[in-house]
Amino acid sequence: MKFAVSDKKRVLILCTGNAARSQMAEGLLRHDAGELFDVQCAGEKPGTIRPEAIAVMGELEIDIRGYRSKLVDEFNGQSFDYVLTVCDSARESCPTFLCSARHLHHDFKDPAAVIGSEEECLNAFRRVRDQIREYLREFALTVA
Repeated sequence: MKFAVSDKKRVLILCTGNAARSQMAEGLLRHDAGELFDVQCAGEKPGTIRPEAIAVMGELEIDIRGYRSKLVDEFNGQSFDYVLTVCDSARESCPTFLCSARHLHHDFKDPAAVIGSEEECLNAFRRVRDQIREYLREFALTVA
């Protein structure tokens, strides 16, 4: 079934740096339930999207290379049905202009904080990617 954009629930996914967790979450939710949700992501201190995030998403054939890290203020004045925070810092600093949205939170460990070999780092990104995917599948089932 096709939905018009106006029929879709608007979701904003927040993480402090908008470089890994929120980018992966946006890609996953768009891929797995894009017919239900209009999805955006942003951060309080946006940075560069992590190449590891791009790589592990590519393993699922989800291309986030064209995504960009965005400052949450870009969405000032827009309304969202849901704001999903994927790190504790983002939850605590969530802008007041998003008050009308329903807020849901889950703190996923920062895969960028893992120090080790390239494979160990990629495995950390894979674990978090898979945890986020499971969380978002439950979210989609709950609100759809």
